[in-house]
Amino acid sequence: MDDILNIRPQRDGDGTILRLFLVEDSEDVRDLIVESLAEIAGVRLVGYAETELEALRHLQQNSYDVLILDIQLKQGNGMSLLQSLARSNTRRQSEVKVVFSNHVSPTYRRVGVQCGVQHFFDKSSELPLLCDLLQELAKQKGGKSGRTSSSNNSPQGPAQAGGV
Repeated sequence: MDDILNIRPQRDGDGTILRLFLVEDSEDVRDLIVESLAEIAGVRLVGYAETELEALRHLQQNSYDVLILDIQLKQGNGMSLLQSLARSNTRRQSEVKVVFSNHVSPTYRRVGVQCGVQHFFDKSSELPLLCDLLQELAKQKGGKSGRTSSSNNSPQGPAQAGGV
């Protein structure tokens, strides 16, 4: 659990799985997201982090298709993380950045857009919309559609632990 930086995301042979990385410090929210992802075909949560520093280190070494992040974290915040990633030029242009937070004010949206965020969802009411987006992205990536029960959505290895 403490060594998120030494874990590489599992590779899928045909590249059709939509790989997600989650930056979220609430275990309850992570569990809710993982449970929701289990119903979306072609999506896999390959890791997560609970703090800004832990996420930055991991994201600078690994790539994903979708980065989902909260704004307020145990240490640091999602906006600072996005700014650091933008400055480091280590992210792929095709990576989709999604803010999933209780703090989706116009100011956060403006800063997020400047850092490449394409989607903002309110945690309190928009989880179904986040799932719809992920379902559509998975469909685009792998030609899969619809929700289905799948066991491929659990994080793999110590990367799931967040490394606190």
